[in-house]
Amino acid sequence: MRRTIRRRTTVTAVAVIATVCILGARLVDIQVVRADELQKQSVKSKEVSTTLLGARGDIIGANGTVLATTVYRYTAALSPSDAIGVGAEGRKKMIAAAGEIGAITGQGGDAIVAIIDNALKANPKSKYALVKSGMDVGMFDKLTKLPYGWLTFEKVPARTYPNGAVAGNLLGYVSAAGKGGLEESENSCLAGENGLETYQRGADSVPIPGSTVVQKEAKDGGTLQLTIDPDLQWFTEQTLAQQVAAVGAKFGFVTIAEAKTGKIKAIAQWPALDPNNIDATDPAYWGLLPFSTPYEPGSTFKALTASMLIDQGKATPTSQVLAPYEFKSGKGADLHDAGFHAPMRLTLTGVLMNSSNTGMSILGQRLSNDTRYDYLQKFGIGKDTGLPYPGQSSGILNPVGQWDDQTKYATMFGQGVAATQVQMVSAYQALANNGVRIPLTLTEGCKQEDGTVTDVPKPKPTQVVSAAAANTTLGMMESVVTKGDLSTKLSIPGYRIAAKTGTAQQPDGHGGYLPSYYVSVMGVAPVDDPEYVVSVNLGYPTTLTSSAAAAPLFHTIMSQVLKTFRVKPSTTAPADYPPYY
Repeated sequence: MRRTIRRRTTVTAVAVIATVCILGARLVDIQVVRADELQKQSVKSKEVSTTLLGARGDIIGANGTVLATTVYRYTAALSPSDAIGVGAEGRKKMIAAAGEIGAITGQGGDAIVAIIDNALKANPKSKYALVKSGMDVGMFDKLTKLPYGWLTFEKVPARTYPNGAVAGNLLGYVSAAGKGGLEESENSCLAGENGLETYQRGADSVPIPGSTVVQKEAKDGGTLQLTIDPDLQWFTEQTLAQQVAAVGAKFGFVTIAEAKTGKIKAIAQWPALDPNNIDATDPAYWGLLPFSTPYEPGSTFKALTASMLIDQGKATPTSQVLAPYEFKSGKGADLHDAGFHAPMRLTLTGVLMNSSNTGMSILGQRLSNDTRYDYLQKFGIGKDTGLPYPGQSSGILNPVGQWDDQTKYATMFGQGVAATQVQMVSAYQALANNGVRIPLTLTEGCKQEDGTVTDVPKPKPTQVVSAAAANTTLGMMESVVTKGDLSTKLSIPGYRIAAKTGTAQQPDGHGGYLPSYYVSVMGVAPVDDPEYVVSVNLGYPTTLTSSAAAAPLFHTIMSQVLKTFRVKPSTTAPADYPPYY
């Protein structure tokens, strides 16, 4: 009997010792050998990661006006399995909490209860159900004051454009459809970099105080400063919209640039885009036609040919030509003026004033094709503008080897060649700047968080024609304003204005031309000290189909430009080259 008791005691003692050894080994494994690993697993199971948002940068006008900025909206969500609690008492508390939440969001308590019940029906362990998205900061603040750890929030950035459609086509958009305009092309400046933070969450899903750790700092995007004057931009858009409607045009666009710097001060289009509501505009007009749509410039091109003739010493303002209604080269070219007339005794000045295709062709043949082609390239025709806007066209300037005889002459007066409005403004900027073309610019640079400015444009000037040739050409163009058919609509008291009108048919894609016209006026002011270049285009007007449709628009906008920038009136008399001999 004693042996049996002793044996049992021994077995029990051995078992206890073995158990203690096993537990001790397990404890050593947990607390020593695998301590770091298990601690990491424990932390990881309670750790929550959240994104720190890097804000997209603002786009501002030349005067600092914010044209595009980022605001934040908020999304509220909840954890249904944590919200429901335990038993009847837990459900009672959930219903009460749902009532508070629904009162703030405007959904009502019953709707919040339904969200929770539906989520739990689909998954009894559900940890996520959306409550409301797109909340403003006021609603968000009220919800955050509620004592419910199972109610969570997400901060969502949204792009907004405080001035609506002002410069909308230029700014572009950020939407579910992607990006457009400067929002697209200048994304490297504007885009922020998101960061990351983590925190520990307790069993009740409430963040543990003091547990937040920033793993990576967020970085906001840069501020893009434009050369655009917002007030002038607004005025230009409003005036353009009125004239498009008045003449029954399909569309219209206007570009204004500084003559001495090439900085674009306004670039407007109608129909216009409001980036806050892009779906309200036909997608065909989301971009900027002055960049994307080349057209045959027509008679505004004649000023370029005239400057080449002067620069090469092949003509003067008083060079004479007997300009017939129709001109045939004998080698295939057959061209004529817009309206029938008896042969006119014109000077080169008169060719510009009367916009004679035949007169410009007869004088223009004094220049070789290669010479004109080289000049056109220096003027920027057929070449990329270098401006930071997506979807640009370089226009059409075929190599000389592809010119037939018709093209040889047609390119002298703006047919057989295509350019965008921005390219034509760049060419006229050269005429207004002593023959020096400075590539146009839209931006001043990108200002970073630390105050440094990057991506500052550094345009390289090109001497296209001599200063004397450029200024002489402007003097000849004054005759359009002082003596031409539209002088009363183009002249601005106190200022010397150089202008050229254009009425151009556009190709129909089948070797012919459409029956309707692009009408335009391009001009420089003041001629004695050029400050601004203005170009206005109307597409396919119906009530008035000549450049007379564009003249009032040019007059109104150029007048506003001179007023806005307080340009001093002219102090010298206009050039007085005779148009006839």
